[in-house]
Amino acid sequence: MSHRPFSVVIHPSGPLAGYIAAPPSKNYSTRLILGAALADGVSLIRRPAINDDARALVACCRALGAKIDEQGDDLRITGFAARPINPGRLNPGNAGAVLRLLLGTACLVEGEIEFVTDYAESLGRRPNEDLLKALRRLGADARGQGPEGTLPIRIKGGQLRGGHVRVSGRKSSQYLSSLLFLCPFLEGDSRVEVGDENEPEPVLVSRPLIDQTLDALSRFGITIDRDPTGLIFNIAGSQRANALDCTVNGDWPSAAALMSAIAVAGGMATIHGLSDDAQGERRAADCLAQMGCNFMTPRPGELIIHSKADLKPVVFNGDLATDAVLALIGAACFADGTSRFENIGNLRLKESDRIREPLEELAKIGVSSRSGPDWIEIDGRPDGYDGGVECDSRGDHRVAQMLAIVGARCRNPLTIRRAEHISKSYPEFFTDLARLGVKLDIVPQ
Repeated sequence: MSHRPFSVVIHPSGPLAGYIAAPPSKNYSTRLILGAALADGVSLIRRPAINDDARALVACCRALGAKIDEQGDDLRITGFAARPINPGRLNPGNAGAVLRLLLGTACLVEGEIEFVTDYAESLGRRPNEDLLKALRRLGADARGQGPEGTLPIRIKGGQLRGGHVRVSGRKSSQYLSSLLFLCPFLEGDSRVEVGDENEPEPVLVSRPLIDQTLDALSRFGITIDRDPTGLIFNIAGSQRANALDCTVNGDWPSAAALMSAIAVAGGMATIHGLSDDAQGERRAADCLAQMGCNFMTPRPGELIIHSKADLKPVVFNGDLATDAVLALIGAACFADGTSRFENIGNLRLKESDRIREPLEELAKIGVSSRSGPDWIEIDGRPDGYDGGVECDSRGDHRVAQMLAIVGARCRNPLTIRRAEHISKSYPEFFTDLARLGVKLDIVPQ
């Protein structure tokens, strides 16, 4: 997954207007493509995301034995019926969710699989030991590098049975999602509990992503019983995933970035293709409404946002909308007061340290901020910033989005280096910003 590097120069822009389709959901695409690969029969996944993460997953599922044909904007997937073949080695690119979900699926394979990445400084640094420990409890031989279980990782499964297993949810909900994709296909029933013996009380970050996992699995006919706490899951074994025909939901994290740009620059625009689904990032609209934006829903799937670019500060629980936090921070940079984003400690374990590194880039622009282990405070400046500086995406698509949002209201052009990393989740982001009226230049490097 090599991309030609480029920078983006964002010029002062606004007011914005347009009618933009939300791109397909990255998280739903991942779950529906993997579910179709695990299913028995031929599934049609309509309008999945076309980004780096989706491409990485498609390549890995093909290596595991799924037949995947591209039919226009759709994917026709003949599943391997929970009996994947052994490809020897899998490379999930820079996709953390793809890696973690496939670590569980790899336990259905006879023999050993090695997981590697070309992104040693990003995915190669992300921890996996809590998941590997849970897989070992089910009978797998699962080992990574060092105490954090980083890549490369070797997994030998094939003979696992269901059972009682605990998994920490303190660092990532992806560990739990991986087990939820694995346990229905094991012989014997399973009971999966969130929490570990070293934790005084169980914690599960990014709970909305578990709702998406359960929603996706239910579409394939997989049944999982979740107790009222949302921390214990009883799973019948030897289940069969049925093929399906479905359309991927619109992506609320991407919509949050577009809405934040409109909030900052002002104007009115319609974003369509969204659903009132399990994506936590739909709360971004509520957050921006608290900041002073007006929203209307003239018909199902359409969301109109109107902003006078006169924003108020907000206090926001970022754990409920993990992938929208940086976009909302971009909007908070222009609020008349101090905004606070709480419960976001797991952002330090993403493509970049999304607490430390974005604030370092915002400081170059003149944004005043503070942070702690799991929070960020932004002192907004309603009169904007001078701009005229060069920033870096830090190799993180969400940082690139945040900087573009801020750049739209700087008084001088803002340059974002390594902007090509936007392709991880939303390759058309800058194109869609331009359609809304943001003035920008793409500069090949």
